[in-house]
Amino acid sequence: MSARALMVLGTASHVGKSLVAAGLGRIFSDAGWRVAPFKAQNMSLNSAATPDGREIGRAQALQAEACRAIPSAEMNPVLIKPSGDTSSQIVVLGRVWGQVSAFDYHRRRVEDLFPQVLESYRKLAQAYDLVLLEGAGSPAEINLRQHDIVNMRMAHAADAQCLLVGDIDRGGVFASLAGTLALLDAEDRARIRGFAINKFRGDLALLTPGVEMIERRIGIPCLGVIPFLPQLGLEEEDGVALEDRRTPERVWRPASLPDSPDRPLRVGVIAFPHMANFTDFDALAMEPSVAVAFLDDPTHAAAADVLILPGSKQTLDDLAWLRARGFSACLRSHRGPLIGVCGGFQMLGLDIEDPDGVESGGQARSVAGLGLLPVRTVLRPEKTVRRAAGQVLAWDAPPFQGYEIHMGETRYDRGCQPFAEIVREPDPRALRDGAVAENGRVWGSYVHGLFDDDAFRHAFLAGARAFVGLQAASETVNVTGERSARIDRWAAHLRKHLDIGRLRGWVE
Repeated sequence: MSARALMVLGTASHVGKSLVAAGLGRIFSDAGWRVAPFKAQNMSLNSAATPDGREIGRAQALQAEACRAIPSAEMNPVLIKPSGDTSSQIVVLGRVWGQVSAFDYHRRRVEDLFPQVLESYRKLAQAYDLVLLEGAGSPAEINLRQHDIVNMRMAHAADAQCLLVGDIDRGGVFASLAGTLALLDAEDRARIRGFAINKFRGDLALLTPGVEMIERRIGIPCLGVIPFLPQLGLEEEDGVALEDRRTPERVWRPASLPDSPDRPLRVGVIAFPHMANFTDFDALAMEPSVAVAFLDDPTHAAAADVLILPGSKQTLDDLAWLRARGFSACLRSHRGPLIGVCGGFQMLGLDIEDPDGVESGGQARSVAGLGLLPVRTVLRPEKTVRRAAGQVLAWDAPPFQGYEIHMGETRYDRGCQPFAEIVREPDPRALRDGAVAENGRVWGSYVHGLFDDDAFRHAFLAGARAFVGLQAASETVNVTGERSARIDRWAAHLRKHLDIGRLRGWVE
């Protein structure tokens, strides 16, 4: 394994490992290094499609973008997509490998997969100058340590120098740093060369004595305190971030006041228990003219101008949850735009069949849909993973780009109008996608990332605001156009607050 290796570990989930790794990738790329990200095993329902039709964690796709590298399955050889509290779909090198219980995976299957993980890393190490590895959760999960392939075992295999990141925003950062190191054995501790404190808000002078004390206590240096950077505009890795996301109570407080025609468009995303790719709505939330909230209570739906059913890892279970929560009636009575993305699109149809038990543990099932679009879906074991570009057929709109990740084929009833015509990479044939109701108000698509496309998003928002009687937006943002600038902004922030020279010294 020829490449140098630098690894970002965390004291817990959601401390900022993914974004720190992405920022370092841009920094080293700017310095002329050929850099690749690598996460041996990722657990996330947020995924992305690679150019060759493989599926990887969305965080690794962002990191590849920051590194100016083409995303590949080797960058995230094992992706775990939870389908319940104790079972998950396992994706290996971008393809579905199987459905296993958590116990079986951690005690047996993970060892079967580790050789493929090492081979993936070897390929990257031969093609790049530097591999930026990311850990998962904490390396000090002592109950999982024996079969942990993503943290210290991978650090040793790659001969990686490790930076430990702690999150001060949630409190207890000094205890988490000291506790993490205390639970590691001497060989593992020797790999961790320094630490950083992330998401700091406040007066650094008040923190400095604690930093100096913890340096003496744990015997490694602090490479920096990274202040919280607001409005970064780069997606989070997984569902933990939903804890920080917008609720109707916080976002729609003006909804109880008299309406103003220039108020934000209220977009409600139904927060399924198995919601997948919730980052589909990050770009919408960044628009000044939009207020996005995630809804788990149907009483909030009446305040929404637009309702969206997002993707789902367990479409049948989430459809049952939607009905049990009482959303069916408010969806049918909703008078504004109603949109389904991927699994949400399937739910809007007439029925969903699962003859092979793809989502039902091998047991065949057939469930009635919401009946708002004249389509029928059959779930299949094969997963469609493709980047796609499309053109809306139902109304005038700019072309869009995105990606498909779904298990299922949707058939059209007679007279059904498709939403768009798409072309999947690398196949040049045009295919139908999604569907639109006769009134044009209800529509769905299999394409994730629709709203990431600036031109399409702006046209959609203009139409939606006019539909519900609001004035045109006075200001818009170019999320896609500014994406590289956002990565550069984050990299500049890290340059200012991290000892990049010392990190470079580790790998040189």
